[in-house]
Amino acid sequence: MTTTDAGGAAPFTAETFQNQFLGAGADMVDAVVTVAAAADPGAGGAATSMSKDRAEVVVVDCSGSMGSGRKIEAAKAAASAAVDVIEDGVAFAIIAGDHEAKLLWPTDGRSFGTASLADRDAARAAIGQLEAAGGTAIGTWLDLARRLFSSTGAEARHAILLTDGRNEHQTPYELTAAIEACRGLFQCDCRGVGVDWEVEELRSISTALLGTVDIVADPDELAADFRAMIASSQARSLPSVSLRLWAPQGAVVESLRQVAPEVVDLTATATSSGPLARDFLLGGWSPGETRDYHMRIKVTPGGVGEEMLAGRVSLVLSDGTIATQALIKATWTDDAELSTRMDRHVAHYTGQEELANAIQEGVAAAKAGDQKTATVKLGRAVQLAAESGHEDTMRLLREVVDVENAESGTVRLKAGAEKAAEMTLDTRSTRTVRLGKPEAAAEPAAPAEPAEPPEGGQPETGA
Repeated sequence: MTTTDAGGAAPFTAETFQNQFLGAGADMVDAVVTVAAAADPGAGGAATSMSKDRAEVVVVDCSGSMGSGRKIEAAKAAASAAVDVIEDGVAFAIIAGDHEAKLLWPTDGRSFGTASLADRDAARAAIGQLEAAGGTAIGTWLDLARRLFSSTGAEARHAILLTDGRNEHQTPYELTAAIEACRGLFQCDCRGVGVDWEVEELRSISTALLGTVDIVADPDELAADFRAMIASSQARSLPSVSLRLWAPQGAVVESLRQVAPEVVDLTATATSSGPLARDFLLGGWSPGETRDYHMRIKVTPGGVGEEMLAGRVSLVLSDGTIATQALIKATWTDDAELSTRMDRHVAHYTGQEELANAIQEGVAAAKAGDQKTATVKLGRAVQLAAESGHEDTMRLLREVVDVENAESGTVRLKAGAEKAAEMTLDTRSTRTVRLGKPEAAAEPAAPAEPAEPPEGGQPETGA
């Protein structure tokens, strides 16, 4: 583990897990980097101090379909519950969405109200007037949220987006453009109520905006879920940080994914921070929070005995300070025992990523009527869930398939499996189980650490 800090206790730590030994001619380096925030938010000074400057936006679908099955009444109760638990002094606003977006509250020309007795009462009164009518154009809802957040200097910006339907009154391009315009401006948790919305549609929003996606099949559970989302947002009291990945000249970052607590593909979100470095925004953190990231870097192979720095991960604070670093190394060897040994963290999270993909592909195949592919994919998911001890996912899988042999992945699709069960499995497919540190004895002895080049410099190679 390599860490640095800006003075005092480190606000973040980073630790690398990998087998750095590659066979002759091999060019792919895999590593898992575990990043942990300090339990004491003040440890890193002002850049990681508790953020009290927050803004919350609640987006409520009020399209015509929300008028069925108690959904609009449950949505109103949930929005009111969210207002109740927003901390005093926090800026907040309510958006009503159908085929267009309307600022439901505040109504006095302000972009945001302030959580207080008077403003909460006024917001709840406005929410109580919501009626279900019109269509669904989710991109317009995001556009209005973006305009609101752009008007505030709040450090922490968070939205909740609730819908019960598909984005039927916009083109896919319009929704994608709206999502991209919001990227990096605020975080957004998405919820689908009922079973008539598209998981991939909401997942595209939550992934780009560093939030979560889930199904609330029973409208009566919405209020508790909204309270939990606000509480989780308020717990993320550390300002947003970025992961900076430096790779040597000629190297290609094949992928960078968050793999715990859930799988989020960050590969396409990078922005350049120098000729050889890219930044990936990670969003806000809670004190003591830990996340794992899996990265694959394709490098130019070295000769047997040569060693190189294949990558350097830096956590960059909101003021530009580099809080901590972790090194990713590569050493070429003709010792097959060393080069074929897979680090257990890399193996575990590679399996977790495959598990998520197998579930999503299996559910998609079942939805398309391709029972053969669905059976194969969900069978593989059962096998992977059993191997990794992912009991929550196994429980959800058993709602969709009958498991004959978990070890071999032998399953049968359940006749008449409920759509809600399939959607729940799909939305929660990205949740992972973490792996603890390996025993020291299980790791191969590492050679001397290579000299660390400056940012943008060349790695040193040599025997």
